[in-house]
Parts: sequence; C-alpha cells; structure tokens
Amino acid sequence: MRPVENVWDYPRPPSIEHSDERLVIELGGERIAETSSSYRICETSHPPTYYLPIGSFADGVLVPVPGRTMCEWKGLASYFDLVTADRTVRAGAWTYPAPEPRFAALLGHVAIYPGKVDRCLVDGEQVQAQEGDFYGGWITSRVTGPFKGAPGTLGW
Repeated sequence: MRPVENVWDYPRPPSIEHSDERLVIELGGERIAETSSSYRICETSHPPTYYLPIGSFADGVLVPVPGRTMCEWKGLASYFDLVTADRTVRAGAWTYPAPEPRFAALLGHVAIYPGKVDRCLVDGEQVQAQEGDFYGGWITSRVTGPFKGAPGTLGW
C-alpha cells in the first residue's frame, strides 16, 4: 500500500516522478490506453497529473488539433482530440513537444483530462477528476485536499 499524500505538501514549482502504478483509460466502451510506466506531476494544491507514454495509447485515438497553451514550468503544450468509433472528445489530451529542461522526461508523453473520458483507473481504483475545466488532476484515495479547481479556488 502506498502512503497517503496531502497535496498541500507537494512543491511549487511542481515535482516530476516516475510511477509504476498501473494506469488504464477507457472511452467510448474501449480501453484507449494502458501502462505501468508513467510520470506524475505533483504541484501544491493539485492532485497528481499523470503523463502516459504516447505508445501506450491505442492506434488512432490521439488526433492532433490546433491550439497551444503555456505552462510556466513545463513549456508550450499541444493538444489532441481523443477519438474512438463511438465518441470524440475535443482537446481531451495534451503533450509538451519541447518541454523545459527540468521536465524533459515528459517528451513523448501525453496527459488526459480524466473528467472527459469514461473511466480512469490507478492500480484498479477509479479516479475522480479534479474539478474545473483547466486542470487534469487524478484524485484517488492516495491523495487528500482540498484541491484547487472548484469554483472560488482559482486564486489559491
């Protein structure tokens, strides 16, 4: 059993750590990604965001789309639609094609918004999505809050 973490003990700027937790993502009745080798980004007041190797996604699921955003820590993000036979999620995933040196390990990795897919699992536990439409944190019994993202918390 892994220890419970309080997100207020996470650092700012955020940390990056390798994870061997088994991650599964489902959309449109399909398993679209699975891995036991990912990265967790842990930042003060946020549940972890997981970055999966691009190769862990099923073929054709990640469709690049226009649009970019800037993270002060990781750099310029690019987005993907998530596409299955039964469902398309617009800009449901993102990547850093040229991450800042401190986050170089994220090259070739993709994060998804857990609230935009049918289900995400961490070691078999179903994830609760971080509130709001900007952050992509994965809430499990391993982390406690309160968490940034809900209405009224953006100024935290």
